[in-house]
Amino acid sequence: MTPFGPLVETAWLEEHLQNENLRIFDTTTFLIPVPGAPYRIKSGIEEFQREHIPGAGFLDLNGELSDRASPFPFMMSSPEQFSAVVSEKGVSDDSWVVLYSIGNMMWSTRVWWMFLSFGFDQVAVLNGGWDKWHREGRPVSSRPCAYTPGTFTATPRPDLIASRQEVEKAMGKPAVCTLCALSPEVYEGTSERHSGRPGHIPGSCNLYYRDLVDPDTGTLLDPAGLRTRFATIGAFEKERVMTYCGGGIASTLVALALRLAGHPNVAVYDGSLREWSADPNLPLEL
Repeated sequence: MTPFGPLVETAWLEEHLQNENLRIFDTTTFLIPVPGAPYRIKSGIEEFQREHIPGAGFLDLNGELSDRASPFPFMMSSPEQFSAVVSEKGVSDDSWVVLYSIGNMMWSTRVWWMFLSFGFDQVAVLNGGWDKWHREGRPVSSRPCAYTPGTFTATPRPDLIASRQEVEKAMGKPAVCTLCALSPEVYEGTSERHSGRPGHIPGSCNLYYRDLVDPDTGTLLDPAGLRTRFATIGAFEKERVMTYCGGGIASTLVALALRLAGHPNVAVYDGSLREWSADPNLPLEL
């Protein structure tokens, strides 16, 4: 296979389904609204077992890949944990990995960013995800995954993950764009839903992650369209962009879009507002 970038198209994936080095994974996760609480996290494993892209396996983002010791969901796991899980699922250092999810690409972009953060570049997100694949009538299966275990070596890239301390130090620095990927209502603190406290990190700008996706196709805008969106907040005028959201998920879709548009220095604030809001000493703006 020729090298592929952050995205692959459905036609490309169907053409390469039989490649022995290809590893495809469904990463679907659902957020179920709960009265009086942010949400309940539900794995998409049941949907996967009913129907999936032929040959695909399943990666449980919160149950398998996230830090089990953290009080916050979806936090980055250790290199050892991540390596053990993906190796068992069939990924080796010479594999080609394609990730997809149902309903929202942000689940696959989160796992994509994790692979990237652990030094693995041969990973891509299926543009439009399962919804586009299914809508186009491409082949599906209910057979269990048959990937044999592999050997994955994690080589962490710490510059791709922003800590709370880095985000705090960046407040007011003109060379850094701290970018909230949530809706304008959540950013402004006018929404009933928030991650503990309403508002946004002081000095951060806002670009809703859904505005980077074509509403008709569910695919990301082309690089030129993405650059136009990012120009509205001056992201390419900054040396470094740090994206955040509620729990470090939607922010990875924005991070992918930034890289696709050509920004060379992008990080994701892993803890995002779940971590930030939990500390009453950290400020939020309305």
